[in-house]
Amino acid sequence: MNRADRVAVALPVPLPQLFDYHPPEDGSPVQPGMRVAVPFGNRSLIGLVVAAAPHIAGDERQYKRIQRVLDAHPVAPADWLEALQWAAGYYQHPLGEVVAAALPAGLREGRSAELPRKTALGLTDLGRSAMPNLPARSQRLRAAMQALAAGDTTAKIDAATRRRGLQAGWLAEIIAPPPQMQLAQGPALTPAQAQTLTALQTGSGFAVSLLEGVTGSGKTELYLRLAEQALAAGRQALILCPEIGLTPQLTQRFVARFGPVVAGFHSGMGDAARNHAWLAIREGHARILVGTRSAVFAPFCDLGLVIVDEEHDASYKQQEGFRYHARDLALVRAKAADARVVLGSATPALETLANAKAGRYHHVRLSERIAGTSPPVPQLIDVNVHPVQHGLSEPLAAAIDRHLTAGGQALLFINRRGYAPTLLCDTCHWIAPCPHCDARLNLHRGEGALRCHHCGYASRPPRECPSCGGKKLIPVGEGAERVEEALKNRFPGKRIERFDTDRLRAAGQLEALLDDVRERRVDVLVGTQMLAKGHDFPALSLVGVVNADQALFSSDFRALERLGQLLTQVAGRAGRSATAPIAPEVLIQTREPKHPSLTALLRDGYAALAETLLRERADAGLPPSAHLALLRVEAPSRAKADAFLLDAKAVFPNTHRVQLLGPAPAPMERRDGRARAQFLLSSTARPAMQRVLAAWLPAVAALPGAKALRWSIDVDPVDLF
Repeated sequence: MNRADRVAVALPVPLPQLFDYHPPEDGSPVQPGMRVAVPFGNRSLIGLVVAAAPHIAGDERQYKRIQRVLDAHPVAPADWLEALQWAAGYYQHPLGEVVAAALPAGLREGRSAELPRKTALGLTDLGRSAMPNLPARSQRLRAAMQALAAGDTTAKIDAATRRRGLQAGWLAEIIAPPPQMQLAQGPALTPAQAQTLTALQTGSGFAVSLLEGVTGSGKTELYLRLAEQALAAGRQALILCPEIGLTPQLTQRFVARFGPVVAGFHSGMGDAARNHAWLAIREGHARILVGTRSAVFAPFCDLGLVIVDEEHDASYKQQEGFRYHARDLALVRAKAADARVVLGSATPALETLANAKAGRYHHVRLSERIAGTSPPVPQLIDVNVHPVQHGLSEPLAAAIDRHLTAGGQALLFINRRGYAPTLLCDTCHWIAPCPHCDARLNLHRGEGALRCHHCGYASRPPRECPSCGGKKLIPVGEGAERVEEALKNRFPGKRIERFDTDRLRAAGQLEALLDDVRERRVDVLVGTQMLAKGHDFPALSLVGVVNADQALFSSDFRALERLGQLLTQVAGRAGRSATAPIAPEVLIQTREPKHPSLTALLRDGYAALAETLLRERADAGLPPSAHLALLRVEAPSRAKADAFLLDAKAVFPNTHRVQLLGPAPAPMERRDGRARAQFLLSSTARPAMQRVLAAWLPAVAALPGAKALRWSIDVDPVDLF
């Protein structure tokens, strides 16, 4: 680009367009993919050059100049930028904010995009010639020089030996070579695993396989074998997992197999560590990246394998800002790179099952546990017959006692934080409300607070009822904190540990606690979703689900699918080892023991429930038989929200290919002090949905009230809440 040209720059602002600038005065070369500092209003921003700006005949506007070019070379490859442009278009989000989400914090802030080079000791030619004549007493120096001569730059050399070798000119500081793969031998595959691996390896180039494997069937070992194949071909691998809590053990498995060519990437890491991993992948120094959803934006130089573990998990969908789905974006990146994709789960998402049924994905099943054990058949406890005390029925408490006495471990699953979800006045039945949301405040007794789990509001629990002055305020319902307390009272002397975000806030706490569980230093685990999937506890013999009823009557059309996935996953934690001290059990407490979906799940399994739900979704015109988008507005009042949506409806394109449903209040109509209302768009054709959104959203943005309200679009929403 010459100095007279203009370049289009993506900036981290909530505006859909790119911004044109002239190159800098100093004549620094500017190319797509370079970061630049530019004036924007009365401030300076760091953006990314996307392309040469198109020539516009008769354009006499005065364009500002780039202040500074931050990179001597493009910071990321062209295919990375193309993937972001696709994502910005598909999810209808400003490209500048997409770029900001995809870059690690250090690069967004203008830090160096050069991978720091480690130094090492190297053997000089003078050293090679001196080696045969070293005196016999120089054993340490000889050993060091021999190791370096053999190419081992990681050999430990003490300070005195190092100093002597450098002073003599026999050793010299060199740039350390990139880390090399150190392949370890894996365990022998079971016949079922070997057969499944062969099926996953069929074909070449871009292909998507659904690996539906029961819990404990050894899917991770297959991931390792596929990664080994990709690295042997000189390519890289991306391993996605849904939650930070699952990344340490998965990363450890890959590091143990492949050595220092494995990098991690998730929000629990520091900025410097994430920057380094991002750059190491770009340079090819890291060959495998294990991370959560944001790892999908890494700039691979030769991506050959993508694995999405627990592909059904809703955590892959970003719920705020740039609302992308990492699983779906991973498929886009793999297709562009001609890479193999494996979507792994014991409970696949209905969208994934529909793609497999349509022949778009290769469906591979792994139905045997590697330990040779069979998953326990869950049993229901009718709490209408066996009332609960602080979340525990007598049959469940007796089962815990039985398993602990036999030397087993127990896991109690309750998907609710805090002590109790409601604080009730026993006199007038007042319930502690959130002043900003249509929600009740949750009692967190340990910290002495009432908290809203939606907006974060917190207050001290009142000493008397604000409504009638009554003194008897009762916690109603159970949270993980209350169940933990009940267990400690029932089983004194046993170590009871609670796993939730209230208990585990500091970095490394979860990993340390999980190590204690595996070493059998913990007797009973009480946990939320962070314990429901992925973890392998050999001594865990009992799983108890405290309350299975929350999803049975939900207004969310995905609730039963998620219930089936959650119960199947948490039940799969039990009996994974053939050496368990007692026969495994799964007990589920419910007030609805005859609910058809619950009984069908326990009788026929998740696959049968999924087939039923697929038929119901098709009849109702819901995903995966249709594609959805959600336009939501938040306003100071319901009247203003409705008025804006009616104006948006007036500019909606005239089409029969996309239905506009609403306006309607959101399921939680008031949140964080603002009224919420929404439109739901539905279409059986994805291209039609994209065309309508591309035409409609600019018109919505141009409405008089658009800048005064908060509004957003969510393409392929996983949560309508």
